[in-house]
Amino acid sequence: MLVMEDMIVNKVADSGLMTIDLEDYYPKGNIKIFDLKDYLFMGLILKEKDFRAALQNMAWEEYQEAYVGITCSADAIIPAWAYMLVASYLQPIAKEVSVGDEKTLVNNIFIKRIGAINGADFADKRVIVKGCGDVQVPETAYLEITNTLRPHVKSIMYGEACSNVPVYKRK
Repeated sequence: MLVMEDMIVNKVADSGLMTIDLEDYYPKGNIKIFDLKDYLFMGLILKEKDFRAALQNMAWEEYQEAYVGITCSADAIIPAWAYMLVASYLQPIAKEVSVGDEKTLVNNIFIKRIGAINGADFADKRVIVKGCGDVQVPETAYLEITNTLRPHVKSIMYGEACSNVPVYKRK
């Protein structure tokens, strides 16, 4: 008596699809904002001598291993050297330093991390960029992954293997 077993076949695994989850590129850890407005004289002017003294006396430990955005939430003209000076203090202790608010910081981190992907590693592959998850992935990341992969892949899709939206298909 011959008994046939029903085999469960994972068609997604056999399809050759590669999945990229952009949540993997989201910064893990503290995100902090360094606001230059706190160092402005009368809320308008950055005095170099006072600013330098304040930075020298600051306890920088709160930025240890954090992702830091340098911004100015006041309507003031901030010289470029001020951002450079703050970055010179933060660079040795922070994970990453960027100009901008939290949204800009996260966008910059995504661009940098996705830019480090070697698109040739996905040559002639069919790629699904995972959508919907626990973390809010900015649109910038989806645009950047498309720019990185398109020259190399057979196709790019958005979503899940069972339900996806075609984005690009090489002709």
